[in-house]
Amino acid sequence: MDFKARMGNVGSRSRAAVAVAVVVAAATAWAVPTVTATVPGHDRNVAQGQDGSGEGQGGRGGQGGQDGAQGSGGGAQQGRIPEGIAHASEAGGNAVNITIDDGPDPVWTPKVLDVLKRYGVKATFCMIGPQAKAHPDLVKQVVAAGHRLCDHTVDHDTSMDKKPVAYQEREILDAKKMIEQAAGGAEVMYYRAPGGSFTPDSRRIAAANGMRPLGWNVDSKDFEKPGTAAIVETVKKELGNGPTVLFHDGGGDRQQTVEALGQVLTWLKSQGRATGFPVRTAP
Repeated sequence: MDFKARMGNVGSRSRAAVAVAVVVAAATAWAVPTVTATVPGHDRNVAQGQDGSGEGQGGRGGQGGQDGAQGSGGGAQQGRIPEGIAHASEAGGNAVNITIDDGPDPVWTPKVLDVLKRYGVKATFCMIGPQAKAHPDLVKQVVAAGHRLCDHTVDHDTSMDKKPVAYQEREILDAKKMIEQAAGGAEVMYYRAPGGSFTPDSRRIAAANGMRPLGWNVDSKDFEKPGTAAIVETVKKELGNGPTVLFHDGGGDRQQTVEALGQVLTWLKSQGRATGFPVRTAP
């Protein structure tokens, strides 16, 4: 083979080597984002719109949670629990969420459970930590009946939004531990700030520990004991504000609550309104 032919073969082999190197480099470059895109915990889960995020309604007669859901930017990555304050119902449509606060109470919680059982309704019980610790039998009854648990802090401090973050964390996480131990390990799914005193920090702490911040749309005013008829009328009047209704089984004589709850559930049934649990995750 002459010199010119040998040089032609060398040139062909060189061009082939360059082509292979280019293909390898391209494959390597495109492989990197494929790997990083599948790293756990990098998917964002921002609470918005119909997932129930928004500002929390207030507590006993007032409005709170005015930091809103947008303060720290949406959802926590851990457990896919958003930080936005939930109001909507998992059941969707025109379903109503029944929530019961400040218990458990040895006198009134069993009566509330009886009413819910009679109507085949499941509710969310927002429990105060020491109350749950003192009455583990009642907490277990709530769980056994298919209801859900909510953390309502240790001391029900309605001014905790003005307290240091470390204080808020203790109030939330110590109560969660008390409720879970009383329940025999059942999950606490929500966190409701006393009096609606949510902060971006308290919502972040709750979501990071698997609890969706939970607001309400309808304050039945049952805590003020205005009379059974007045409680029922308040719920009917304010239900247009949204689906989550606030009642109480703790904090004193709740006979009016028990009577009003039965009447409200009867009315909801006549209106074709289903009941459900508050949303926990983004749609």
